Amino acid sequence: MNKLTPPATEQELLQRSYQLSGLSLADLASAYHQTLPYSLHQAKGFIGQLIEYALGANGLNLPEPDFPNLGIELKTLPINANGQPRETTYVCTAPINLSAEIEPWEHSRVRNKLMRVLWVPIEADPIIPLAKRRIGTPILWSPDPATEQILQQDWEELTHMLHLGQTANLSAKIGIYLHLRPKAAHSRVLNRAINEEGDELMVNPRGFYLRTLLTHKILTECYCRPCVRQ
Repeated sequence: MNKLTPPATEQELLQRSYQLSGLSLADLASAYHQTLPYSLHQAKGFIGQLIEYALGANGLNLPEPDFPNLGIELKTLPINANGQPRETTYVCTAPINLSAEIEPWEHSRVRNKLMRVLWVPIEADPIIPLAKRRIGTPILWSPDPATEQILQQDWEELTHMLHLGQTANLSAKIGIYLHLRPKAAHSRVLNRAINEEGDELMVNPRGFYLRTLLTHKILTECYCRPCVRQ
């Protein structure tokens, strides 16, 4: 099978994603002549890349969503045997040294990524062999005003701390739906930053992540009522 061209409409994207629902990862990998890795420990991005390929995503890891013409971000969501998220969800990198003014929430990369998301659940229980793990029913989601308000508050608090050079005070415990975590292959990866006194220091790269509190809420609400805008 050849890689699909980017979908022209939301409906076309949904049709493609529904066609993947119920397939095993082995089925999908075989359709695109890909070899499944033995383990995801050394190939964490493989499943997401495979789904992107199958749906025709063309965001190319840029600040824009995976489907730029539709304004839709694609997120795979590993779930356990009880249908709950197994891990936090990466959104985008976080600037650790803001020398310019803080951009408003309305123009932020985080908001740009989260205003319209196609969630694709994937079975991820360790007892299920990778090849037999199935793709779930997709969810096309946008945050309601209350959810966006919480995301904005989290983002503003975390970004303000970064801007003030308070990297030493940052904790993964800060934030209700959105929080910061190290984002690097290992702890030896360091970037230059500035502390509160204006002194230069080396810190681990950070990324914005969604807590499972929010993704569990999305799964619960969207499987009980439609999330697709008409």
